[in-house]
Amino acid sequence: MSELSVDSVLADFGRNIDETGKFGLEITPDRTRDDIANNKPGNHLREKILNLPESPGVYIYLDKRGNVIYVGKAKRLKRRVSSYFNRQHDSVRTNLLVRSIVDMRFIVVTSEEDALHLENAMIKAYKPHYNVLLKDDKSYPWIVVTKELYPRVFMTREKGLNAKYYGPYSSVQNAKMMLQLIRDVFPLRSCVHNLEDKKIAQGKYRLCLDYHINKCSGPCRGFVNPQEYGKYISKIKQILNGETLLLENHLKEEMLRLSEQWHFEEAQVVKEQYENVRKYNAKTVIASPEDDMDMFAYEESGDSAFVNFMHLHHGAVVQSLNMEFRRKLAEKKEEILSLAIAEISRRFERKFSEVIVPFDPDVEFEGVKFVVPKRGEKKKILDVGMKNVAQYMADKEKMAEKLDPERGVEKLMEQMKHDFRLDVQPRHIECFDNSNIQGSNPVSSCVVFRNGKPSKKDYRHFIIKTVEGPDDFASMKEVLHRRYSRMISEGEDLPQLVVVDGGKGQLSAAVEAFDEMGIRGKVALVGIAKRLEEIYYPGDQYPLYIDKKSRSLQVIQALRDEAHRFGITHHRDRRSKGQVRSELDGIKGIGPATQKALMLKFKSLRKIKEASLDDLSAIVGSAKASVLYSHFHPE
Repeated sequence: MSELSVDSVLADFGRNIDETGKFGLEITPDRTRDDIANNKPGNHLREKILNLPESPGVYIYLDKRGNVIYVGKAKRLKRRVSSYFNRQHDSVRTNLLVRSIVDMRFIVVTSEEDALHLENAMIKAYKPHYNVLLKDDKSYPWIVVTKELYPRVFMTREKGLNAKYYGPYSSVQNAKMMLQLIRDVFPLRSCVHNLEDKKIAQGKYRLCLDYHINKCSGPCRGFVNPQEYGKYISKIKQILNGETLLLENHLKEEMLRLSEQWHFEEAQVVKEQYENVRKYNAKTVIASPEDDMDMFAYEESGDSAFVNFMHLHHGAVVQSLNMEFRRKLAEKKEEILSLAIAEISRRFERKFSEVIVPFDPDVEFEGVKFVVPKRGEKKKILDVGMKNVAQYMADKEKMAEKLDPERGVEKLMEQMKHDFRLDVQPRHIECFDNSNIQGSNPVSSCVVFRNGKPSKKDYRHFIIKTVEGPDDFASMKEVLHRRYSRMISEGEDLPQLVVVDGGKGQLSAAVEAFDEMGIRGKVALVGIAKRLEEIYYPGDQYPLYIDKKSRSLQVIQALRDEAHRFGITHHRDRRSKGQVRSELDGIKGIGPATQKALMLKFKSLRKIKEASLDDLSAIVGSAKASVLYSHFHPE
């Protein structure tokens, strides 16, 4: 459906709407309570549904105040509208929508594609409460080439100048990179003067710094004529149209021609231009130079869906746009992809012939072939698009988390609840790790994370008391007993998840401790093996493997690494103190207070041994200094 016909339909349809956006006066509902509870239409609405045609079209739902609350498209109007009123829906929002419907309107069109375009236009016009929302909250950057005697080339977000626009670009960085390439290759003017032949001849303009650093060819003083300057603009338009490979080959041939003619200075200038274009192509040309290609990539997270569109010309991306859709009624991905295709077609007046997609949309577009590639060049293009849309989604989520930190925490907790098969969100997680060297100085560490972040004030060290020798399993059991028996006796809240660093052996010891304390089943318990990041559950024969890129696994890895660091640090401190004091303890007359004074001054046992008699006397007195010196220097 053309934009003109869409506008005419909207105009005809809008004659029934007053200036408040409502269909006349309030509508008197005839749905009974039983009708509403069972998602059944009232008599008036039922009669309308029975008389609907089996044709493509758009249907509009109204509430009792006459507000447009939903606009939908259908291949068969009667079948689609009836489906709302013959059952209870899985989606809570869909049930709420159906219960709010009091009346409806419909428009018959010739094809489902026309219905899609009309639906898209009506959603923008009436902004219904229950429709998917395109969050288009910014204008995208374009590169503009003005139509002047000496054209200017610059970036803008506004359209309306008497100029040629190229883009849009998905980000300001991409547009600036393109402009930088143009500035590096061509000596264009950057001023905003309205250059005219008469004023140039009169010397009305002064040369700027760009001319003196060879960034501008000096059109304001007539140092370059419009024809020569126009050659720069022609090549710039080639670049902006995506013909950078052709330009690269042309510059290479020109460089060789000039060098063969011994015009080495001119050849050097062209060589620098060639190198700039070649480096740019290495970053932006993502496919072999074939016919024009269009691609849509799709990703979703929660109620948000993200779409990346790219148009390629000679293998280079010349148009790129990211879109975010906010789903209201659990719309399917095929439906949102169709909306995105229709939006791009309308916004850029594009006529597609072949489109690369990750899956087929739910609408057949006349004359358009959809390709879901599995390998080859087209799959490579789709992969680039999928990376772009994934990055766009991650950037949006990071921004949302900065604006609303609790939202990010809630999302992470829900993901961990799902990944670790928990009944509740793991807001409070504890991890245990044992440290010993050949059974000496055995210690255990307990690290606490709250809302996915370390809570260092809750960290705890445990010195193993009842276990002799290097027995990790018995040590784990002792520490868990001591930790949670105390928390229970003091009435503290237990964590939602406990992680033990180790495989099945450590996990079995932890299960025994939980059974003896009666908290098994009340607190979730898992073990994490270091080699393959395997997650073990009590009673499960096989481990769970979580996606290496998942934030859930990243939190558990950070928890385990923090427990290991905390435990090793404590163990090293105890071992160091033990080694120092074991030798000083053997010296008669050197008690704890003297040892402390010596360590505060000399910091290590080695420096105490190397100290002179006078240095020792200054700290502990001559009598004790003599004893120490004689002990370390018996000769």
